[in-house]
Amino acid sequence: MSQTKQEQFESYGGRAILEKVSKLFYDKIYEDDWLKSFFKHVPQEYIEAQQVDFMQTALGGKNIFAGKTPPHAHKHIFITEDVYRAREKLLLDSLKECNVSEGLIKRWIEIEDAFYGRVVKTSIDQCEVRYSGEGILDFPKP
Repeated sequence: MSQTKQEQFESYGGRAILEKVSKLFYDKIYEDDWLKSFFKHVPQEYIEAQQVDFMQTALGGKNIFAGKTPPHAHKHIFITEDVYRAREKLLLDSLKECNVSEGLIKRWIEIEDAFYGRVVKTSIDQCEVRYSGEGILDFPKP
């Protein structure tokens, strides 16, 4: 008998593992000389909670995510290939440091990569202002 989505989610470690990974991951992001610039005005606790709720839903857990989809939430950020890969490295490091299963690592990265073509931009002209007065977030690599 195959597992339900909820059972699969729980087999990965449930919400607790998502919270552990997200905390470590965003600790790394907020310490990174480059990537922290993109989150300057976003409280770490807020972005961690958004990540956990989003991944819980994406991995088959109870849907409590009430945020914006990744393409909409990131449309004002000039996410280049370099930005994407730098973030991905910190995520992979965090997943491994939290001793998650290979199955969860594979699935998490599949979910992330599903949005690649809709969040990574080759030109700043592909960015859109989300809110009046917010501007486009673009920071050179130090």
